[in-house]
Amino acid sequence: MSRPINSFQSKKRRLPDWVKAPLARGENYFRLKALVQKHSLNTVCESASCPNIGECWSAGTLTVMILGDTCSRACRFCDVPTGKLKMPRQEEPEEVADMLSKLDLGYTVITSVDRDDLPDGGASHWADTLFQVKSKCLGMKVEALIPDFRGDIKSIAKVCRAAPDVLAHNLETVASLQEKVRPQCRYQWSLDTLDFARREHGLVTKSSLMLGLGEKKHEVIETMQDLVEIGCDFLAIGQYLRPTLRHLEVEEYLRPEVFAEYKEIGESLGLGHVEAGPLVRSSYHAEKQVGMLK
Repeated sequence: MSRPINSFQSKKRRLPDWVKAPLARGENYFRLKALVQKHSLNTVCESASCPNIGECWSAGTLTVMILGDTCSRACRFCDVPTGKLKMPRQEEPEEVADMLSKLDLGYTVITSVDRDDLPDGGASHWADTLFQVKSKCLGMKVEALIPDFRGDIKSIAKVCRAAPDVLAHNLETVASLQEKVRPQCRYQWSLDTLDFARREHGLVTKSSLMLGLGEKKHEVIETMQDLVEIGCDFLAIGQYLRPTLRHLEVEEYLRPEVFAEYKEIGESLGLGHVEAGPLVRSSYHAEKQVGMLK
């Protein structure tokens, strides 16, 4: 494995070339951007400062965020704000479905902030949104990138019964770093969420990891083995990039060949597909991955 660049070095120099995203451009990108603004869609592509917004929107794929734009948790890697929470708008599920039906998309990822303040964590709102979208966007595949609902199986089941084409939930990092990176989450809650969706509802499942937070190679491999054991189909692996000075520092920038090695290892262990690279995020090339199951 190539020698990493440590965080001290990264402060003294510009970002490595391999973690620089190309500028957003193209007719389809600007068309989708205008439609998102026109219909007031809240996208995680923008709120979480995703580096792939140009490529994904140019390909006609976006990630819609429901249940508001403020999270009940304060994960130390995430750029989505934490603060005063508002009650979910009852009309949001129908509005999201109506707006998505006007965008002519082949694939959409729906995600949400964590809503630990709600009795079911927002699961009923989730299910209503998925039912509305699937009924009004018949030609579109839907991926649900859901919270862990604090491990509550009844809440997870509500979402699963809405039958998204893919049920995604992100581990984000290895077990030893969970408390540091996302202190209000639990590694086992995440595994149980994916396991339940696959085992009890037969859904295609997917997860994601960020690297460069101080994890060891053997820990990444052990995490992939855990995902294989619960039948996870897809895994996205990307480089953690610090959104602001308030967030966790980058411990190392991994070179592209390291991600290529993890892809090879993960697929050899039994994962259906591993999308790995410095700029890969959980929804990156999501529409292509589902096609691999057909």
